[in-house]
Amino acid sequence: MASFALGWCEADGTPVTGGGGKGVRQALAVLGAEAVGAAGDEGVVAAVAVELVHTFSLTHDDVMDGDERRRHRESAWRAYGTGPAVLAGDALFALAVETLARHGGGHTGAAVARLAGSLRELVRGQADDLLFEERPWTGAAAVRPAEYEAMAAGKTGSLLACALTLGPVLADAPPPVVEALGEAGRQLGAAFQAVDDLLGIWGDPGTTGKPVHGDLVRGKKTFPVLAALAADGPAARELAALLSPGIPLDAVSARRAAGLVEAAGGRNAALAEARSRVAAARECLYGVPLAPRTVDELVALTGFLVDRRL
Repeated sequence: MASFALGWCEADGTPVTGGGGKGVRQALAVLGAEAVGAAGDEGVVAAVAVELVHTFSLTHDDVMDGDERRRHRESAWRAYGTGPAVLAGDALFALAVETLARHGGGHTGAAVARLAGSLRELVRGQADDLLFEERPWTGAAAVRPAEYEAMAAGKTGSLLACALTLGPVLADAPPPVVEALGEAGRQLGAAFQAVDDLLGIWGDPGTTGKPVHGDLVRGKKTFPVLAALAADGPAARELAALLSPGIPLDAVSARRAAGLVEAAGGRNAALAEARSRVAAARECLYGVPLAPRTVDELVALTGFLVDRRL
């Protein structure tokens, strides 16, 4: 089940290749270690630990959201059942901690603490994301922009920050450098989440592996919709009227809602947010002494985070 979740095999154990996702977090982990001149295996150890935690989080996320597809095939809970998938996710997390404990070298304690702290933030962000689905789109109880930002920082930013800093922590890099890399990761997380929100509404199912308008149908509070509702104009008002009753959208009303979000400026606002966050991440990378070649590679990777759209 763990191999299936990682994209290494089919549900029956038949090996496959090319199904392991985008590899963004592993790349950040390796580049983060290289950026501080780590000469050992710190980047590889960090990449393995981070990817195990990431896959654990996706396995549980699919159970909580009821998502039946992940990376163009059945999600783990659909392939094996809910209970087994939850246990597989637990095992992946245990393997991540064991990886650091066995191979972290002289700074294992600090690395495990950082991974655990990131997981705590991730869990809180995921909890908020689920709770937001039960809150109304408008009115006194509606999700506010600051709440959304805190959710995205935990759900997505925490693990990207961990990816960039875990190798440097293992390599005993100076604290100001580690913190600058962590802030870069948090900014990238906000950008990544904004683009994910775009893909959750307008993404091509052939690319994303998920149904079009899926986030709207489920009532997920995403950046494009919140930005559109905050705008002034007829499209924003019609969108609020469409969403405010709290009745789940069908395919037709979801399509209409997506059009209104775009007309009210939500789509452009999310893309602008992603670009702004990427720019902030780049400022963090340029603000501390890091290996220039590696910084160039990190900057190139940040561009991918925005360009992986529609």
